[in-house]
Amino acid sequence: MNEELSIVDLQEGTGKAVVKGALIITQYTGTLEDGTVFDSSWERGKPFQCIIGTGRVIKGWDIGLMGMKVGGKRTLRVPAALAYGERSMGAHIKPHSNLVFEIELLEVLTRDE
Repeated sequence: MNEELSIVDLQEGTGKAVVKGALIITQYTGTLEDGTVFDSSWERGKPFQCIIGTGRVIKGWDIGLMGMKVGGKRTLRVPAALAYGERSMGAHIKPHSNLVFEIELLEVLTRDE
């Protein structure tokens, strides 16, 4: 994997688009490059919520989900520099790990709602 963030839309959404500062609700699976699953909201049975674009999640998500529309599915290939960098995270993510996420966008909520 190179040092660039790779964004691949598997399914285009038709709903509201992700904007900086929005609360987003997603289902996702995160894997290492070898396919080892390190995290999955699907397996937990509970969607993941976060504020996007403000540094509360890894940079790869902050950048890679902008403009994605509700109902869409997207694969993000996140280089270590835009993930956890030199830090390890949990049992599986070692320093300098490149990560792959399959993400389904369920909802986008902005302050004006």
